[in-house]
Amino acid sequence: MSTSIPLTPLQTFKCLSDETRLHLVLLIAEEGELCVCEMTHVLQESQPKVSRHLAQLRQCGLLNDQREGQWVYYRIARDLPAWTHDAICAAREGSLKKVEALTQRLADMGDRPSRRALMC
Repeated sequence: MSTSIPLTPLQTFKCLSDETRLHLVLLIAEEGELCVCEMTHVLQESQPKVSRHLAQLRQCGLLNDQREGQWVYYRIARDLPAWTHDAICAAREGSLKKVEALTQRLADMGDRPSRRALMC
């Protein structure tokens, strides 16, 4: 999904200023794509809260979503400017311990088929 208005630094940083949204972006950037149930489990947040934040990230132009049956998968938008990727990488470096803890929690869920069976 492309945004009709070019993404600006102000929009980007406002969108990432919330801890939950920042963690969602960092997780998705780390994993390539994630579904809502994976993110709710990893962040230990409710589905409505995670979905609300994902919608804001999508509206802002940072994420794309794709539906596969009952699951919706989120990815970092492909058409982001290079500086946005640099900002996400810098945020990852600054949050490395948190990102590692979250990705470990995701790994503890098993592979995607197991995750779907257990969590989604």
